[in-house]
Amino acid sequence: MSLSVSETPAQAGYRDLFRTPEFTPLFLAGSAQTAAQTVAGLGLATLVFRSTGSPLLSALAMFGPSLAQLLGATTLLSAADRLPPRTALTVVAVVFAAGTAVQAVPGLPLGAAFGLLAVLGVVGSLGGGVRYGLLGEILPRERYLLGRSVMNMAVGVCQIAGFATGGVLLAVLSARGTLLVGAALYLLGALLYRGGLAARPPRAAGRISAAETWRTNARLLADRHRRLLYLALWVPNGLIVGCEALFVAYDPGRAGLLFACAAAGMLAGDTVLGRFVPARLRARLAAPLQALLAAPYLLFALGTGLPVVVAGAAVAVSAVGYGASLLHQERLLALVPDESSGHALGLHGSGMLACQGLAAALAGGLAQLTSPATAMALLAVASLAVTAALTAGLSSAARPSPRTARRRTA
Repeated sequence: MSLSVSETPAQAGYRDLFRTPEFTPLFLAGSAQTAAQTVAGLGLATLVFRSTGSPLLSALAMFGPSLAQLLGATTLLSAADRLPPRTALTVVAVVFAAGTAVQAVPGLPLGAAFGLLAVLGVVGSLGGGVRYGLLGEILPRERYLLGRSVMNMAVGVCQIAGFATGGVLLAVLSARGTLLVGAALYLLGALLYRGGLAARPPRAAGRISAAETWRTNARLLADRHRRLLYLALWVPNGLIVGCEALFVAYDPGRAGLLFACAAAGMLAGDTVLGRFVPARLRARLAAPLQALLAAPYLLFALGTGLPVVVAGAAVAVSAVGYGASLLHQERLLALVPDESSGHALGLHGSGMLACQGLAAALAGGLAQLTSPATAMALLAVASLAVTAALTAGLSSAARPSPRTARRRTA
């Protein structure tokens, strides 16, 4: 492939990604779902906080579905490689559109709203495995990190736009109107999946069952290196998402701005890692990035008197550290066979979201006992401690060659 004088190899790589059949519709549909989740989450968290005044309940309203991912990870993940990807992704998006629309019904009891969130969380545990397993089919393995980084960059952009739009919608419409906009965006994602993806067969054969999910989970976690990678993907960033779950309680009027700062930082980190960092340096950056993810939140130990500029800058710098998950995913993908890639990535996504939900509940509980600012600082300390422990373990774990890794049966 020839390059123009002004075109860098990275730019050519991005152009090739979007010329790859099915990547563009997968990218656009995932972006629509991210925007939907952002807008709807902010609307529901605001609705719950205004009606209850509870930091715990508002945090759970935004991140509570993540807790239900744990149930999905232990029952549904065998389906991630055993269902036709286009059909599975379309159905999941339609279910989320319907569930979000129901959340907007006036007079819906709080218990029913949280029960519905749990159902959506279980269904959502399947979507990530199918989507990122399909990405591994669409792209060759050597381009997976670039494709994943581009999709993560889209998450950052859509979250920035989503939180900004959500703030406007809350002012112009209402929290319930904001939820309906989120439902419409989910439906758009379903249409993009259905119209833009090819009718591919499942990646693996076999029966879909909770027992098969358990067996594959056990095989994936039996290897020490993979087990430590999963913990590194789940726990440190989960604790920091717990910090973000307190933004509404910390500063209700500027929560959207803080969320947008976090999204901007994540976008910057994924852009740099995907485009500028050479492969030989990536393995050395995972631990420093995860330390960066937590350290800025120590500033919140000073209390609620932080100027909004300082708080926003701390949140943005922190979110650059989310790029570490790209590096850990790249290592994980090299350690699993192709036919288990959807399940392996689904386990990563579901475990990560479950940890985020648990951290949101922990954050809300700590904030009830102390204050939102103190709770954020405590979670940052915990994240730093976990990162230090996992870094020591990963440095001593065996690193099989790519050829050996491909021969593994998981």
